[in-house]
Amino acid sequence: MSAFDRQYLCRLHAWLALAFRLYIGGLFIYASIYKINYPAEFAETIASYQVVPYFLVNITAVVLPWIELITGTLLLAGIRPRAATAILGGLLVLFTLAIAWVLFQGVPIGCGCFHTIEDPISWKTLVRDLGWLAMTAYIFAYDRLFHLEEQFMMKIKEL
Repeated sequence: MSAFDRQYLCRLHAWLALAFRLYIGGLFIYASIYKINYPAEFAETIASYQVVPYFLVNITAVVLPWIELITGTLLLAGIRPRAATAILGGLLVLFTLAIAWVLFQGVPIGCGCFHTIEDPISWKTLVRDLGWLAMTAYIFAYDRLFHLEEQFMMKIKEL
């Protein structure tokens, strides 16, 4: 492979990672809004999964959407994108495991991913989450473009 081909491939990876970063960041911001506005309904959805102890359902319903909103915003802005990607990737692993658990149990519940009125969880939901998990891994490995924190660091170094 020539140097030109390697350089082209590196740029392609970086631009694709940027597109994934913007998509995943926006996705988690969007997903968090409804949950923040309606924590009681989100708590019911969490309880229906039967994977979180009952005494932790309410605190999870309040804290989790804020984690999604903050890390999604950090990822979208390019502020500590690797840390934000690691957190969101970890959340996606947990969500994917919970969805798989519900599928294997055969419990017909809604995902609760974006709003409470959804179709029941299906294999399509699991594949979708696995795709998002693959995107976060790609972001973690290849994201190198347009980080807001780099702009701040350059300004500080100039002072």
